[in-house]
Amino acid sequence: MSSHASAPKNKRRRFAPVALGAGVLGAVLLSLSLTGTMSGFVASITNSQNTAATGALVMQEQNAGATVTCLSTDGGSVSTNAATCATINKFGGSTLMTPGNTVTTPVTIKNIGTVAATTFTLTAGATCTQTNSGTLNGTATDLCAKMNIVITSGATTVFNGTLATLAGGTSAKFTMPAAPAAGVTVPFSFAVTLDSAAGNTYQGLQASVPLTWAFSS
Repeated sequence: MSSHASAPKNKRRRFAPVALGAGVLGAVLLSLSLTGTMSGFVASITNSQNTAATGALVMQEQNAGATVTCLSTDGGSVSTNAATCATINKFGGSTLMTPGNTVTTPVTIKNIGTVAATTFTLTAGATCTQTNSGTLNGTATDLCAKMNIVITSGATTVFNGTLATLAGGTSAKFTMPAAPAAGVTVPFSFAVTLDSAAGNTYQGLQASVPLTWAFSS
């Protein structure tokens, strides 16, 4: 009887260490699953300054002596970046021209932005307009064809012809200098001459052609 009664006690003693070991192993595995690892090396870099910014393309026009300045931002802001300048008259604005007389007007165009221009164009308005100047006016109707204009930039002749042929011009008519980099100034000269054969019927008249300068990048 005594030998049979002791058998279950021995089995329970053998089972107790096994159960304890399994419990410890399970706790370790659970800990590893929660922390990922018990030890190791780590390294990291955080790039805190990651930016990209745009530049600006702004045009400046000045007369001789830089007493008058027009900017492409005068129309409101760089968001518009297109303005009308009526204070720099490229044809000189003289009301006293006589046959054979030449009026020369120098101007400069400058890129005052922060990026280089890739194209630089000059475009004339669609028509040359003739109007009366003052109260004594001749009867001629073709003054635009009697006014010759030579536009130069340094040694480059940009355009040479009458105001009538200047009007309606596309960029193909003009030999423009290279598009300026940021901070670069390009000089221009406008020489307007009244035909020496113009007679009395051309008195008291004026001709006008709008001109548009443009940069792009």
